[in-house]
Amino acid sequence: MRGWWQELAGLVLPVDCAGCGAVRVLVCAGCRDALSGAGEGPVRPSPRPAGLPVVRAAAVYEGAVRSLLLAHKERGALPLTGVLGAALAAAVLAGGSGGAGGFGGAGDVVLVPVPSARRQVRARGHDPARRIALAAAGRLRRAGVPARVAPVLGLRRAVADQAGLGARQRRENLTGALAVRRGGRRLTAGAAKIVLVDDLITTGATLAEAARAVRAAGLVAGPGAVLGAAVVAASADSFRRIERLPRV
Repeated sequence: MRGWWQELAGLVLPVDCAGCGAVRVLVCAGCRDALSGAGEGPVRPSPRPAGLPVVRAAAVYEGAVRSLLLAHKERGALPLTGVLGAALAAAVLAGGSGGAGGFGGAGDVVLVPVPSARRQVRARGHDPARRIALAAAGRLRRAGVPARVAPVLGLRRAVADQAGLGARQRRENLTGALAVRRGGRRLTAGAAKIVLVDDLITTGATLAEAARAVRAAGLVAGPGAVLGAAVVAASADSFRRIERLPRV
């Protein structure tokens, strides 16, 4: 019986590091360091889609980081949610460092995950962005930041699979595809900052469309309301080389 359970667990849980293959460890120290947020920074795809808010990414989408994200998203390695959520939390924290829209004022930081299509959720057995957002909110609360997740966005029409589409094709595919669900204003009430979150940014089309939907619904229309975005990873060439802001 014990051997049967071990074999079953091996099908569900990675017995070796999902980032580099190191044996007998879920995430090795080196791969965990890659997601520590030490490489965090602002990112901006080129060309930058209209309406894209300021985006922060925790890591470069390559090597171990890419492997970990794919293992979580496509192969259902759900125990990786914690380390990916910690990386997302680091990007959110950096986006709230100092200046207007920081986390020093009253109100919660509300994380709004980009939704997956229902067919993708059924195929994968989970919603990766929402799961990572929940883990990130928990990490933020432990860091003293009042944070919660508000899954207020939904698809209002079918969209094609984004894989293989160029930047313009992705924008055309997604334009007008997202909307705030009924009750979204109630779920985001009292937010000092709304942060759109996803596991990855490529062309920025998805986050730009999410921002359009949130703005159209008036969720960031109040005085002092701020809209930002944060992701676990982005391509190396989208990181902007600017003076780094101090961490909180």
